This record gives sequence, C-alpha cells and structure tokens, in this order.
Amino acid sequence: MYTRLLPTPTRSVLLLGPRGTGKSTWIQNRFPEAISYDLLDAGESIRLNRNPNAIFDELSGLQPGTWVVIDEIQKAPALLDQVHRLMASNGLKFVLSGSSARKLRRGGVNLLAGRAVSTELYPLVSAELDADFNVEQSLRLGSLPLAVTEPNAQDYLRTYAQTYLDQEIRSEALTRNFAGFARFLEVAARQNGQTTNVSAIARDAGVARTTVQNHFDLLVDTLIGFWLPPWKLKTANKQVSHSKFYLFDCGVARALSERLPYPVGDEERGSLLETLILGEMRAHLAYRGLRYPLHFWRNHNGAEIDVIAETVAGYTAVEIKASSRWERRFNRGLHLVRSQLGASKTRCFGVYLGEREALIDDVRVLPAKEFLQRMWEGSVFG
Repeated sequence: MYTRLLPTPTRSVLLLGPRGTGKSTWIQNRFPEAISYDLLDAGESIRLNRNPNAIFDELSGLQPGTWVVIDEIQKAPALLDQVHRLMASNGLKFVLSGSSARKLRRGGVNLLAGRAVSTELYPLVSAELDADFNVEQSLRLGSLPLAVTEPNAQDYLRTYAQTYLDQEIRSEALTRNFAGFARFLEVAARQNGQTTNVSAIARDAGVARTTVQNHFDLLVDTLIGFWLPPWKLKTANKQVSHSKFYLFDCGVARALSERLPYPVGDEERGSLLETLILGEMRAHLAYRGLRYPLHFWRNHNGAEIDVIAETVAGYTAVEIKASSRWERRFNRGLHLVRSQLGASKTRCFGVYLGEREALIDDVRVLPAKEFLQRMWEGSVFG
C-alpha cells in the first residue's frame, strides 16, 4: 500500500475524484473511527433520498467534532442541506466523497456555504510510487492504484472503461443517447491532448455538434477529463484560441481508445507524456494548496509551450517532448514567451524522455522522472 500525499483535513471536506483513485481507501485510513454512510448501497441511497431528514435525526445527538463519512454524496445531493444543519448547529465534521460533480452543481444544492473545503484525489503520483515509479509503465498503463497493484492491469482498465459507461453514465441517466456517447468517448480518447475540433469529433462519432460539447461537459463533470485553456500573450497576434482536452490518466485514455493491447506507439507517446506530466502538476498544485491555473500557448507560426502557469514568483513555462534527444528548436516557444514576460520572471523547463540533464540557452532540460522529482520537492513552481 502506498502512502498518499493528500493531507488529512482538520475541517469538513468535499473530496472529489474519478472512480478508482482510492477515495474510499484514503478515507478508511485517515478516519477509521468515523460513522459512515455508503450511498453505493442502493438501499441506503433510496432510503436517504426519500427522507433526507433521517440523517439529521440519526446524527444530531453526537458530540461536536465527531467525524461522519458520506461516500458518493452525488447520489443523494439533498443530504447536503442536512449536513449543513449538522455542521452549523451540532459542530459535526464531514468527509463527503464523490466521483461526479454534475448533480451537485446542476441541482443548485446547498454547497455548505464555505463550511467545507473542496479538494480532489488523483491517481498515484511519482512521489507516492517512489522507487516503483516507471515512466514507460505509467505511459502504458497509467497510475490508478489497482492498475499499479493488480497482476493484470489491462483487464482492470478494460473493466474500468465499461464500469464508467455503465455506472456513471447509463445508471445515472446522464445522456439520452448512450450509444452516441460511447462512440464519442472513443473518438475523444483518440484525440486526447490535441486542440479540440468539435466539428470533426461530431462527424467521426456520428452525433450533432452541440451534443459533442454537452458530452465534453459530462466528462468534466464526472472528473474523467479536463480542459487546458489557451494562455493569451498580450503582445502577440494570431494565437491559438481553442482549448485542449485531456483525460485524467494515461491507462484510462488507452483503454477508452482501445490501444491497451499494443505497445505505446509514436503517434500517442507525445500526448500520453503530456497527460502524465499535467496530471502530476495538477495533483501537486492541489495537494500543496497552490491552485495556480494551468494553460498552454501556441501561435499560428507553430511556436508553442505545453504548460504555462503564473505563480507568485513569476511564470513557469514547460515544454514536453516525447524524444530521447533535446533539440534547440524545441526552445522556440519558450524563448518567445520569455522575451515578452522578462527573463528574470520566467522559469523555463524542457521535459523529455532522455537520460541527461542539460542547460540549453537558459532552458533547464530534465528527464521526465527528474523533472517530477524536482517538482514534488518544490523547485518548479517557486
């Protein structure tokens, strides 16, 4: 079992994360004595949806400071009003976990008026895996806990993809056109990490253009993917304005695109390496409470930066290449942005699949594993 880096909260927390990231295990390890409600239990979910007041009656006699766990809170969002009452009037503390923010957000429910912090649990990261971390293995199979520990990770990931469709989409009736969503999901997975062309995806999946946008919203709400928006360099013209979409885990991306049986090919290696690095960046910023927004930048002349973030110390810009050799031309976008933002305020990194660290034209070039190690040590975002 790996020690997770998500800190133990001292106040109530809304813990979100895709299925399979280990939320229940983390909660059991950190709050072993807590009173627990599991809304994956159909009977319990039906009971509390029919009578949300029941949870107030059952818990109102507890001592202030007592911890209560409600797993998969999105299955009974009306409970949040009662949770709020118990926090305010009885001083109880809650751990509310969920694998979807859709019903919580769309229902307009009481989101606890700031009484609970919101955070997210990610797949295992390199700092948690430590000596077991292997870049090639992570690109091929991802880093969901069971994909790391199960003897047959491919079978697990195939089942994961089907479970997502059946339990998150079909059972929750989140779309009327389930077959169309399944086709869209495979097409979207094959375009993981690319600038999104909604019209092309609609054509390939055989669904309407407006439906594609709704389906992307569904992926974000169920935490299976995220948008990386373009960053606007104020003094530059003709910049790319469309966002890029990434799935949250390399193994899941390969399962959904039906690439699991094959070795990682050259056509997918670049987007998978970006997915891996971005996922760890998001986890690092969330676990450290930094919350800097991440963007990418590209102009119409082909200059690009895969990730750029404005921090309290200036800017961090990262170019990611699935190459065993770093070439000076890879620095082009970094140089352009650095010249606009100021060299003293911009930290530039190159991340690649080679083995040696180098300093090339003021760009710190690092092997992927070394870059991630330095990031978790705190020397990337300042």
